[in-house]
Amino acid sequence: MKRYAAIDIGTNSMRLLLAELEGMRILHREKEINTTRIGQSVDQGGAITQDGMERNLEAFDVFVKKARNYGAETIFAIATSAVRDAKNGKEFVKAAFEKTGIKIEIISGKKEAEIGYKGVLMGLKDTALETMVIDIGGGSTEFILGSGENLKEIISENVGAVRMTERVGENETKLRQAIKTTIENTLHRLNGTELQQLIGIGGTITTLAALHQQLEPYDMEKVHNYSLTVENIETVKSQLMQLTIEERKKLKGLHPKRADIIIAGVMILLVIMKNLNIGKITVSEYDNLEGLLYDQL
Repeated sequence: MKRYAAIDIGTNSMRLLLAELEGMRILHREKEINTTRIGQSVDQGGAITQDGMERNLEAFDVFVKKARNYGAETIFAIATSAVRDAKNGKEFVKAAFEKTGIKIEIISGKKEAEIGYKGVLMGLKDTALETMVIDIGGGSTEFILGSGENLKEIISENVGAVRMTERVGENETKLRQAIKTTIENTLHRLNGTELQQLIGIGGTITTLAALHQQLEPYDMEKVHNYSLTVENIETVKSQLMQLTIEERKKLKGLHPKRADIIIAGVMILLVIMKNLNIGKITVSEYDNLEGLLYDQL
């Protein structure tokens, strides 16, 4: 049995996976999240702010220390949309290496989708079905189509919960229009695709599952493989829209630091599902962190 760690630096949050493996079988895993929002203002200003840089370097250092204390023999780290788009993204990676000795790989949207799909496969009951995986992040959304090990198509779009909140705010009509306009070509391309299951990964979708079940504390096992209908999602959205950000922070199942971006994330999901006439989504707690281990090992 060997121990490994994987760190994902996303637009909204940084996540850590600690896992004990026997071959490629995960015997034990635990996850931790820190809402570090490295992507704040990247869409508008083009760079990671000084505050964002310092906050994320500190959080990364904490995660690396936890991984070493856990006994991880290798620590893998990736950065996605915000670091990819920021003109000083490489500067952040260099500073992180100098601070911790761990190299962060800045990955493309397509690579992000590929490892997300690999991670999902590790947690699926039936891998042979025609599947689409949706990964709604802070800065981008990935659409991944495949069947079993056969990855057929990957599309990455620059719509994410942080990015759309910064651009549009929380106006439902404006959000719907901005999202649809941005991903119109993808929706057109995917319309009519024969699908047997839709799987969702990422903070927006796992939060929806936790909110719908009013989970406190968050429980990975109760979120994994949980199903949500469009009606369920509409109900949760309506409840959220009636509350102020401060009121949302008190809800069971919603991390307080996600309260200001959850509406945009939910709207992205609804626009996708409604325009593709998909009535149900299954939530996966296996995602690009597990996929990163699979990919590297």
